[in-house]
Amino acid sequence: MKSLHLIDAWPVTDVGAAVVTGNGTLDMRGVVDRLFRLASVSKLLTAWAVLIAVEEGTVDLDGPAGQPGCTVRHLLAHAGGYGFDGTSPVTRPGRNRIYSNTGIELLAAHVVERTGVAFADYVREAVCEPLAMIATTTEGSPAKSFRSTVRDLARFAGELLDPQLIAPETAAMATMVQFPDLGGVLPGVGRFQPNPWGLGPEIRGDKHPHWTGTRHSPTTFGHFGGSGTFLWVDPQLGAAGLMLAEREFTEWGLAHWPAFNDSVVGELTGNHDPT
Repeated sequence: MKSLHLIDAWPVTDVGAAVVTGNGTLDMRGVVDRLFRLASVSKLLTAWAVLIAVEEGTVDLDGPAGQPGCTVRHLLAHAGGYGFDGTSPVTRPGRNRIYSNTGIELLAAHVVERTGVAFADYVREAVCEPLAMIATTTEGSPAKSFRSTVRDLARFAGELLDPQLIAPETAAMATMVQFPDLGGVLPGVGRFQPNPWGLGPEIRGDKHPHWTGTRHSPTTFGHFGGSGTFLWVDPQLGAAGLMLAEREFTEWGLAHWPAFNDSVVGELTGNHDPT
């Protein structure tokens, strides 16, 4: 794709990007086999592993996890009442959309408690191995520490487009807005009322500004990472885009990513001739 050539001019030393379509077409450019820290894109892999545990019956989506009144569903949707970091709740569950690494880490601990399997092993065995993500590492915080390559992450993007590891009904629920009235801050971007989120993925809705493009459908879902990473899936477009680099998002993300993503959407729909 011509749009992928836009990364050549980005202010980063190493960068790789890919576009995956629903028919299995994959186009990549840049550094595609180097391990990059996924930062918060790790949360998508973690969420998929939790949903597999739900389907296996070892974890109850609406069962208790975390503080009193909090459930697995709350934690997946950043509605558990926990702050960005720190184990003490800052409010009751279901009151605000508070983006929380702690909530995701509590989810992982809950899966470990219910399955008796170390979470890094669970993600590897439930998600990475079936998708042949042979380079991906799952040690460290399940909210921010996984590492992967563009080539591996493209396989996961294909799973998000056409789920094989979980039932279509579960995947559809994961990408529907949970607790739809909740507002909150999207770190590095701004405060939104509401701030839609699914069971793990952020949902674009009508947020502006946003790290995806202005041409994306409101049902677009995915995640970005503060280290300079993103993965989006646009169901109406039938395509996914991803990028891995290492430069803090706040230094360059909103200046470059939306235009790139708009170019990808335009090229896929035939409404734009990217240069």
